[in-house]
Amino acid sequence: MEIQLMSDGGADIAERMSDHIDIKIVPLYLHFSDEKQYKTGVTIDLPTLYKRIKETNELPRSSAPSPNDFYEAYKEVDPSKAIIMISLTKGLSSTYEHAVAGMNMLLEEEPDRKIAVINSKTASCGQALLLHEAHQKIEEQLSFEEIVEHLHVRVEQATTLFVLKTLENLVLGGRLDKVKGAIAKTLNIKLLMKASEDEGTIEVTEKIRGDKKSIRRFIEQIGEYTKTFEDKIITMTHCNEEERAKKVLDEILKKYPFKDAFLSETGPLISTYGGEGALVISFFKDKN
Repeated sequence: MEIQLMSDGGADIAERMSDHIDIKIVPLYLHFSDEKQYKTGVTIDLPTLYKRIKETNELPRSSAPSPNDFYEAYKEVDPSKAIIMISLTKGLSSTYEHAVAGMNMLLEEEPDRKIAVINSKTASCGQALLLHEAHQKIEEQLSFEEIVEHLHVRVEQATTLFVLKTLENLVLGGRLDKVKGAIAKTLNIKLLMKASEDEGTIEVTEKIRGDKKSIRRFIEQIGEYTKTFEDKIITMTHCNEEERAKKVLDEILKKYPFKDAFLSETGPLISTYGGEGALVISFFKDKN
């Protein structure tokens, strides 16, 4: 049985990966206070997003695709194909619940369909990492059930780390108090964050003074999660700073010999929260 891979607007997938893997994306929504609504990756691109943020001095609110959006997207897939949907973490969005609701809507009409919705417990390049893994298992001709079971295991092994260059978007979005944000800016504080292993929420792990020190620690952390690299890939996304990202990725690959690496820009959703210069990496940690 053929399998269609799907994800949502929270996933940031490198062009080199999407060129070789057929992935159907269900966009999320961004809303500005002037009531303009955009579909991520469809009706808004990154230059437009940055322009709108500067013009309005506000961050857009994000919202999940509706259950009907998912229903319509699933319905477009040939019924002879199974579907594996890798969703943005349930810890940050109602996207997963809506993806499940859309699946149930279609299964009521077409009970013979095979659909699985996976809560990735991650975002951005973390979703891309899991999509790549799913594709590998399809290539190895595992069954639908075997791939779904394997992905549930891999979700628990996926490690997604963030480093923020600026805290401006956290302040603008109301996630960080303005006074604390001003103090952090004065002290040149950078945040290291990760997707939590239990709920897939994004938590601050360390606060470090200085960009160089924060990047050094960002890279150093990889070795605390895995000691084996030759059979693993690493995915990385950057927010509007490709040269910075390439330089950091080169440093990572010099220190840790991953089998392959994929680099892409964060899409509108993750860019809204991370702010310019943010970097995200994802890889599988060693099995316990």
